[in-house]
Amino acid sequence: MDLTGSRQPIGGAATWRGSDLSASTHWIHPLSTAAIAEIDTALASLHGRPWDTLTAADFPLPGLGPELQDIARELEDGCGVMKVTGLPVERYSEAELRAVFFAIGAHLGIPVQQNGGRGLMRDIRDDSRNGGKRVDSAEGLGWHNDRADVVGLLCVRRAHNGGVSRIVSATAIHDVMLARRPDLVEILFGDFQRFSPGDEVGAESGSYPLSVFGMRDGYFTSHYSRTYIDQALELPGVPPLTDLQREGLDMLIDVAEELGFEMPLAPGDMQFLNNHIVYHGRTPFTDNAGAGEDRLLYRLWLSMPNSRPLPESHAVLWGNVDAGGLRGGVQA
Repeated sequence: MDLTGSRQPIGGAATWRGSDLSASTHWIHPLSTAAIAEIDTALASLHGRPWDTLTAADFPLPGLGPELQDIARELEDGCGVMKVTGLPVERYSEAELRAVFFAIGAHLGIPVQQNGGRGLMRDIRDDSRNGGKRVDSAEGLGWHNDRADVVGLLCVRRAHNGGVSRIVSATAIHDVMLARRPDLVEILFGDFQRFSPGDEVGAESGSYPLSVFGMRDGYFTSHYSRTYIDQALELPGVPPLTDLQREGLDMLIDVAEELGFEMPLAPGDMQFLNNHIVYHGRTPFTDNAGAGEDRLLYRLWLSMPNSRPLPESHAVLWGNVDAGGLRGGVQA
């Protein structure tokens, strides 16, 4: 392991702080009246076709489609964050709304199957009464990223209180840590044992090694989940973290809290994040279903044709690590 300080800051548009997003609107794309009219025209042409069979060609968006491709480029080559606002969710039935969101995802990239048998679109809501895991509860979620090039969320309903989306730039975390503790940056480029839910490539032993930070061909990537690291430590044969490993993970969280940004989502807002360079989380929430304030978001995972190459060692998680390769599940 090279601890000589030879690494360089990443910089660029992806290396933002929360204050940068607060001072800018370049990452917000309001839907125009013309774009909504295109959506309605395309929706009317489906004649009840199931939403999960749609392709971009089935849902023509002659004006909005090129704008969505600009958004795809911003997600990969820019700040890695976009919020599309103004979809009139109250106008559509559930099936229509799913069709619209899925089709928008198909114009951005390729919707893929989500883990845990969740299909091509997952409902994010408090389902704890039915045995849902933490993501399916009203608890807060710590910093992490999902197993797809891009994760998309459509807000259908807000909670009565809380449930605010939190995001942070992983590249900014890297650069701040590099300036303060380059030795801990190198630690995060080393392997940590991760708990395996069972769908990784070639990981049959209950855990697998993966770095938190990675580089390939000049492209940075990060995949972080403290939960999976801590769960792996409970498995037989997995050694405890070293003091430096623990210190590196703790500093990552401290810097994330320092740099992070809270992004409230209103009904009709769509959030898209590049999972390779942005972590996300949420604050706890309280529902009031009687008042129509029970939090509901639809989630898409997208494989992006313009995605970056990933380190070879990350094939255990992604399968295909080549630039533009299909990742994250089965093509729709």
